[in-house]
Amino acid sequence: MAQKPKVDPHVGRLGYLQALVTEFQETQSQDAKEQVLANLANFAYDPANYQYLRQLQVLDLFLDSLSEENETLVEFAIGGLCNLCADRANREYILQAGGVPLIVNCLSSPSEETVLSAVTALMGLGSPGGGSHPELTALPVVQCMLRFSLSASARLRNLAQIFLEDFCSPSQVAEARSWRADAALGIPLPRTEAPQQP
Repeated sequence: MAQKPKVDPHVGRLGYLQALVTEFQETQSQDAKEQVLANLANFAYDPANYQYLRQLQVLDLFLDSLSEENETLVEFAIGGLCNLCADRANREYILQAGGVPLIVNCLSSPSEETVLSAVTALMGLGSPGGGSHPELTALPVVQCMLRFSLSASARLRNLAQIFLEDFCSPSQVAEARSWRADAALGIPLPRTEAPQQP
């Protein structure tokens, strides 16, 4: 378990976030990296932190972490990006930084939480009715959402259905349906966790 960053209590929010970023960059421990990234993803939920997170280049840290082999880091990074998509400046930054292909790659994660956050992030980056950024509703993405809309997971199935209805045109959905069902970039359905026995 990683130790809390040593921060002077008078430093405030920016100082604390800076200490987290520094710890993430300097630690060799995967457990510490996971804990720090989870903390940063949680801080990304609060709009009061958006300016500080941009200033500290946490958006780049999240985007870079999407390419990690460690699935836990990817899950926390996409969760952080998902949280940040509520802000226009963050959305624009993610789009300009080439974040969409990285987020689309998360659709093939075996982790359902990662996939749910990726779908939600794509929705957060777009606007209902589509058209603003064609890469968000490219044919392989729409095909993937069609497959997810058949998932045994109600959360994934419902989120994919919302994506298809609100972010894709009927013609995009029809075109995706006309292709072979197995042609969606080989994006597999994520594994669903077995319910915990009480």
